[in-house]
Amino acid sequence: MHQPWLLKEGRMPAKTGTAEKILSRLKGLRNHMQAGEVPVFTVPAIWDAGQGQRSMPCDVVVTNQRIFGYVYVSFPRERLFLDALSLATIQAVSLRHKTYEPLFRELLVSDGQRRIYIRAPRQKIENLYEELRSAIEQYAPDAQTALVDEETSNTSPVYGRQEIRTSFERSPLGITLLFVGGLLLEIGGIVLWAVTQSLQTGLPLFIAGLVAVITAILMRRQH
Repeated sequence: MHQPWLLKEGRMPAKTGTAEKILSRLKGLRNHMQAGEVPVFTVPAIWDAGQGQRSMPCDVVVTNQRIFGYVYVSFPRERLFLDALSLATIQAVSLRHKTYEPLFRELLVSDGQRRIYIRAPRQKIENLYEELRSAIEQYAPDAQTALVDEETSNTSPVYGRQEIRTSFERSPLGITLLFVGGLLLEIGGIVLWAVTQSLQTGLPLFIAGLVAVITAILMRRQH
């Protein structure tokens, strides 16, 4: 007897045990599967579609057809997030290490039109990288790739690893620490002013905090 999910062109079916576990764990996911689609891997991560959209904590799911970020909640109100890329259209997969984010790694997935940035702890993103690469090679071996740069043209997805270096003070973490530190200085200046009843004592601390907060806001907008 055949398994309930069979892949096209006589390929071997995905492991139904893993698929059922994923479908059972992720509420409502079964309703959003395409015809013949089978989930093969999932990991919690942060999905960033760029283009000014905010990052979304979600479950990243790899199937035999797509990779997508997925969130579904029914309480207190129904909310669905599902943003996907087809395996057959993926042109580049790059595992990136940002020096100012020591605990996280970033996976860049591009189909030539869109760039998706997926962030998770190192081991989880490494596993996602390997599973996505395996899924593309197994289920979309005929995927075509456009020019990667001016000199190189390929006919299969491009995989790579990058290390991105930037100064800590201009990193998102550095800007956040500057902002929080500025707020603490402002509060400290106000408290010191109230306790000592001396404007000259508390005002310098308050001004220093205000400058730090304004600087952090400007750096964040520039970033």
